[in-house]
Amino acid sequence: MSLIPAFEIGLWNGWILWALQFASMIIHDLFMSHDAKRRTRRASQFVPFTKKMEKILALSTHVIIMPVSIIYSIFLPLKLGTVWFCTGLVIFISALVVSYLTTMAFAVTPVDKPVTSGIYRVSRNPIYFGGFLLNLSIGIACASWIIMLCAILWIVFFHIVIPAEESFLIDKYGNTYQEYMHRTPRWIGIPNLEA
Repeated sequence: MSLIPAFEIGLWNGWILWALQFASMIIHDLFMSHDAKRRTRRASQFVPFTKKMEKILALSTHVIIMPVSIIYSIFLPLKLGTVWFCTGLVIFISALVVSYLTTMAFAVTPVDKPVTSGIYRVSRNPIYFGGFLLNLSIGIACASWIIMLCAILWIVFFHIVIPAEESFLIDKYGNTYQEYMHRTPRWIGIPNLEA
């Protein structure tokens, strides 16, 4: 990994992994019922943040970090045939699995209930974790410290705004969500500190 990688536009660049991620989201959508699509739409809605900094951090992940990562990946060749690429590919497949399981959990949960089934049994924030894995995988597959930094910023920023989201969900779902918080860790593989 070099500090400043060689830029070149090509077919086998990091953008292809982004394209595969977006294609997988479209494929999920094609096979869902109308009711399931309606339920999954709430995953993309922002919580009404009360603090300006929370809004800025939440929006910056989608307005700055994701576009920088996507645009930058257009110019970064995948390190095909290297440990970088193989490691990145394994993490990328994990990100696709997390994304799929997250979508399915939303699709089977009624709109008036919090999402607590499927992958949400092992993590309260698999959407953010999946986004982190996606950015990280592309950064590793391209051996790009800039995209890996985007992955770290993604998870750090969301770690800061998650308490506001959880407060909103407690207001919306009451004790049901509080009990869920006590039994389910925030991140996959990290013990629950709220228990």
